Amino acid sequence: MQYTLRVYRYDPESGQPGRLVDYTVELEKGATVLDALGEIKAHQDGSLVYRRSCRSGICGSCAMKINGFNRLACETQVESLGRKPIHVEPLPGFKPIKDLVVDLEPFWNNLHRTLPWLINPNPPPTDKERPQSPEEFAWLEMPMTCILCASCTSSCPSFWADRTYLGPAALNKAFRYEFDTRDQGFGQRRDTLDNRHGLWRCHTIMNCNDCCPKHIRITEEISWLKRKVVEEKY
Repeated sequence: MQYTLRVYRYDPESGQPGRLVDYTVELEKGATVLDALGEIKAHQDGSLVYRRSCRSGICGSCAMKINGFNRLACETQVESLGRKPIHVEPLPGFKPIKDLVVDLEPFWNNLHRTLPWLINPNPPPTDKERPQSPEEFAWLEMPMTCILCASCTSSCPSFWADRTYLGPAALNKAFRYEFDTRDQGFGQRRDTLDNRHGLWRCHTIMNCNDCCPKHIRITEEISWLKRKVVEEKY
Protein backbone atom coordinates (compact mmCIF):
# COMPACT_ATOMS: atom_id res chain seq x y z
CA MET A 1 0.00 0.00 0.00
CA GLN A 2 1.20 3.50 -0.77
CA TYR A 3 1.80 6.10 1.92
CA THR A 4 3.08 9.66 1.80
CA LEU A 5 5.57 10.80 4.41
CA ARG A 6 6.10 14.52 4.84
CA VAL A 7 9.62 14.57 6.25
CA TYR A 8 11.50 17.51 7.76
CA ARG A 9 14.74 18.23 5.90
CA TYR A 10 17.42 20.56 7.15
CA ASP A 11 21.05 21.00 6.10
CA PRO A 12 22.93 23.71 8.02
CA GLU A 13 25.57 23.90 5.30
CA SER A 14 22.98 24.99 2.74
CA GLY A 15 22.16 28.17 4.60
CA GLN A 16 18.47 27.49 3.98
CA PRO A 17 15.77 27.04 6.64
CA GLY A 18 14.29 23.63 7.28
CA ARG A 19 11.45 22.46 5.05
CA LEU A 20 9.00 19.57 4.69
CA VAL A 21 9.47 17.24 1.71
CA ASP A 22 6.92 14.66 0.55
CA TYR A 23 7.98 11.09 -0.24
CA THR A 24 5.62 8.38 -1.47
CA VAL A 25 6.58 4.84 -0.54
CA GLU A 26 5.12 1.39 -1.10
CA LEU A 27 4.97 -0.51 2.19
CA GLU A 28 3.82 -3.91 3.35
CA LYS A 29 1.31 -4.40 6.13
CA GLY A 30 2.93 -3.94 9.54
CA ALA A 31 5.67 -1.62 8.27
CA THR A 32 6.86 0.99 10.75
CA VAL A 33 7.79 4.62 10.25
CA LEU A 34 11.41 3.53 10.63
CA ASP A 35 10.90 1.03 7.80
CA ALA A 36 9.47 3.83 5.68
CA LEU A 37 12.43 6.10 6.37
CA GLY A 38 14.76 3.25 5.44
CA GLU A 39 12.89 2.78 2.18
CA ILE A 40 13.24 6.49 1.39
CA LYS A 41 16.95 6.50 2.22
CA ALA A 42 17.66 3.32 0.24
CA HIS A 43 15.65 4.08 -2.90
CA GLN A 44 14.79 7.78 -3.11
CA ASP A 45 17.19 10.04 -1.22
CA GLY A 46 20.35 8.68 0.34
CA SER A 47 21.11 12.02 1.97
CA LEU A 48 18.28 11.65 4.51
CA VAL A 49 19.72 11.60 8.04
CA TYR A 50 18.10 10.08 11.11
CA ARG A 51 19.11 8.03 14.14
CA ARG A 52 18.33 4.35 14.56
CA SER A 53 19.92 1.29 16.07
CA CYS A 54 18.05 -1.65 17.64
CA ARG A 55 14.78 -1.41 15.66
CA SER A 56 13.11 -3.07 18.67
CA GLY A 57 12.06 -0.29 21.06
CA ILE A 58 15.07 -0.89 23.30
CA CYS A 59 17.71 1.73 22.48
CA GLY A 60 15.56 4.85 22.12
CA SER A 61 17.62 6.19 19.21
CA CYS A 62 14.75 6.67 16.76
CA ALA A 63 12.55 8.95 18.88
CA MET A 64 11.03 11.70 16.72
CA LYS A 65 7.85 13.71 16.34
CA ILE A 66 5.35 11.77 14.24
CA ASN A 67 2.05 13.46 13.41
CA GLY A 68 2.68 15.94 16.21
CA PHE A 69 3.39 13.35 18.90
CA ASN A 70 6.76 12.12 20.18
CA ARG A 71 7.12 8.41 19.41
CA LEU A 72 9.65 5.72 18.60
CA ALA A 73 9.71 5.33 14.82
CA CYS A 74 10.52 1.62 15.16
CA GLU A 75 7.35 0.96 17.19
CA THR A 76 4.94 3.14 15.22
CA GLN A 77 3.18 1.25 12.44
CA VAL A 78 2.40 3.39 9.43
CA GLU A 79 -1.10 2.00 8.97
CA SER A 80 -2.05 3.23 12.46
CA LEU A 81 -1.49 6.84 11.37
CA GLY A 82 -4.21 7.10 8.72
CA ARG A 83 -4.08 7.88 5.03
CA LYS A 84 -3.18 11.56 5.15
CA PRO A 85 0.47 12.57 4.70
CA ILE A 86 2.39 11.44 7.76
CA HIS A 87 4.42 14.26 9.28
CA VAL A 88 7.86 13.17 10.48
CA GLU A 89 9.90 15.81 12.29
CA PRO A 90 12.80 15.97 14.76
CA LEU A 91 12.18 16.04 18.49
CA PRO A 92 11.15 19.57 19.53
CA GLY A 93 13.03 21.50 22.18
CA PHE A 94 16.50 20.58 20.91
CA LYS A 95 18.72 22.25 18.31
CA PRO A 96 18.52 20.48 14.93
CA ILE A 97 21.82 19.14 13.62
CA LYS A 98 20.61 17.76 10.29
CA ASP A 99 17.24 16.49 9.10
CA LEU A 100 15.76 14.37 11.92
CA VAL A 101 18.86 14.43 14.12
CA VAL A 102 18.97 16.85 17.07
CA ASP A 103 21.70 17.87 19.51
CA LEU A 104 21.02 15.94 22.73
CA GLU A 105 23.97 17.37 24.66
CA PRO A 106 21.69 19.42 27.00
CA PHE A 107 19.70 16.26 27.70
CA TRP A 108 22.78 14.26 28.68
CA ASN A 109 24.23 17.15 30.69
CA ASN A 110 21.03 17.49 32.73
CA LEU A 111 20.91 13.74 33.28
CA HIS A 112 24.47 13.74 34.59
CA ARG A 113 23.65 16.51 37.08
CA THR A 114 21.34 14.15 38.98
CA LEU A 115 24.26 11.79 39.75
CA PRO A 116 22.48 8.78 38.20
CA TRP A 117 24.40 6.06 39.97
CA LEU A 118 24.27 4.32 43.33
CA ILE A 119 25.87 6.40 46.08
CA ASN A 120 26.67 4.60 49.31
CA PRO A 121 29.96 5.17 51.16
CA ASN A 122 29.43 2.18 53.43
CA PRO A 123 30.63 -1.30 52.47
CA PRO A 124 27.94 -3.89 51.74
CA PRO A 125 26.73 -5.88 54.75
CA THR A 126 28.10 -8.96 53.00
CA ASP A 127 31.12 -9.21 50.76
CA LYS A 128 28.97 -9.78 47.67
CA GLU A 129 25.89 -7.57 47.46
CA ARG A 130 23.46 -5.21 49.16
CA PRO A 131 20.25 -7.18 49.75
CA GLN A 132 16.89 -5.74 48.74
CA SER A 133 13.42 -7.19 49.17
CA PRO A 134 11.00 -7.67 46.25
CA GLU A 135 8.77 -5.00 47.81
CA GLU A 136 11.65 -2.52 47.87
CA PHE A 137 12.60 -3.36 44.29
CA ALA A 138 9.00 -2.84 43.16
CA TRP A 139 9.51 0.92 43.56
CA LEU A 140 12.33 0.81 41.03
CA GLU A 141 11.04 -1.64 38.46
CA MET A 142 9.12 0.87 36.35
CA PRO A 143 11.64 3.78 36.36
CA MET A 144 14.39 1.33 35.45
CA THR A 145 12.66 0.57 32.14
CA CYS A 146 13.57 4.06 30.84
CA ILE A 147 15.52 3.84 27.57
CA LEU A 148 16.59 7.52 27.58
CA CYS A 149 14.92 8.25 24.25
CA ALA A 150 14.33 11.90 25.33
CA SER A 151 10.70 11.85 24.16
CA CYS A 152 9.47 12.98 27.57
CA THR A 153 11.92 15.85 28.00
CA SER A 154 11.32 16.97 24.42
CA SER A 155 7.56 17.06 25.03
CA CYS A 156 7.83 19.23 28.16
CA PRO A 157 6.85 22.93 27.79
CA SER A 158 8.79 23.70 30.97
CA PHE A 159 11.95 22.43 29.26
CA TRP A 160 11.16 24.42 26.12
CA ALA A 161 11.07 27.56 28.27
CA ASP A 162 14.08 26.69 30.43
CA ARG A 163 16.82 24.52 28.95
CA THR A 164 18.52 24.35 32.36
CA TYR A 165 15.46 22.57 33.79
CA LEU A 166 16.47 18.99 34.56
CA GLY A 167 13.49 17.62 32.65
CA PRO A 168 11.40 14.47 33.11
CA ALA A 169 14.01 11.91 32.06
CA ALA A 170 16.63 13.21 34.49
CA LEU A 171 14.07 13.38 37.28
CA ASN A 172 12.96 9.83 36.53
CA LYS A 173 16.56 8.77 36.95
CA ALA A 174 16.80 10.74 40.20
CA PHE A 175 13.68 8.94 41.46
CA ARG A 176 15.17 5.58 40.51
CA TYR A 177 18.12 6.19 42.89
CA GLU A 178 16.48 8.31 45.58
CA PHE A 179 13.92 5.57 46.23
CA ASP A 180 16.49 2.79 46.07
CA THR A 181 16.88 1.54 49.65
CA ARG A 182 20.59 0.93 49.00
CA ASP A 183 21.31 4.54 48.04
CA GLN A 184 22.49 7.28 50.40
CA GLY A 185 23.05 10.07 47.91
CA PHE A 186 20.24 12.45 48.82
CA GLY A 187 22.61 14.93 50.44
CA GLN A 188 24.59 15.16 47.21
CA ARG A 189 21.53 15.43 44.95
CA ARG A 190 19.41 17.73 47.12
CA ASP A 191 20.65 21.08 45.82
CA THR A 192 20.25 19.96 42.21
CA LEU A 193 16.69 18.78 42.81
CA ASP A 194 15.45 21.45 45.23
CA ASN A 195 15.62 24.61 43.11
CA ARG A 196 13.73 26.47 40.41
CA HIS A 197 15.51 24.55 37.63
CA GLY A 198 14.84 21.21 39.32
CA LEU A 199 11.70 19.68 40.79
CA TRP A 200 9.82 22.94 41.15
CA ARG A 201 9.92 23.71 37.42
CA CYS A 202 7.55 20.78 36.82
CA HIS A 203 3.99 22.10 36.45
CA THR A 204 2.35 18.65 36.10
CA ILE A 205 1.40 19.16 32.45
CA MET A 206 1.85 15.39 32.04
CA ASN A 207 3.02 15.37 28.42
CA CYS A 208 5.86 13.17 29.65
CA ASN A 209 3.44 10.49 30.83
CA ASP A 210 1.54 10.56 27.55
CA CYS A 211 4.50 10.04 25.23
CA CYS A 212 6.69 7.65 27.24
CA PRO A 213 7.06 4.44 25.19
CA LYS A 214 7.52 2.47 28.41
CA HIS A 215 4.45 4.03 30.10
CA ILE A 216 6.41 5.37 33.06
CA ARG A 217 4.33 7.66 35.29
CA ILE A 218 7.01 10.32 35.49
CA THR A 219 4.78 13.08 36.87
CA GLU A 220 3.90 10.86 39.84
CA GLU A 221 7.58 10.17 40.45
CA ILE A 222 8.30 13.89 40.48
CA SER A 223 5.53 14.36 43.05
CA TRP A 224 7.15 11.73 45.27
CA LEU A 225 10.51 13.49 44.93
CA LYS A 226 8.93 16.82 45.88
CA ARG A 227 7.40 15.18 48.93
CA LYS A 228 10.76 13.71 49.95
CA VAL A 229 12.50 17.07 49.63
CA VAL A 230 9.86 18.81 51.76
CA GLU A 231 9.87 16.08 54.42
CA GLU A 232 13.66 16.16 54.66
CA LYS A 233 13.63 19.95 54.94
CA TYR A 234 10.87 20.30 57.53
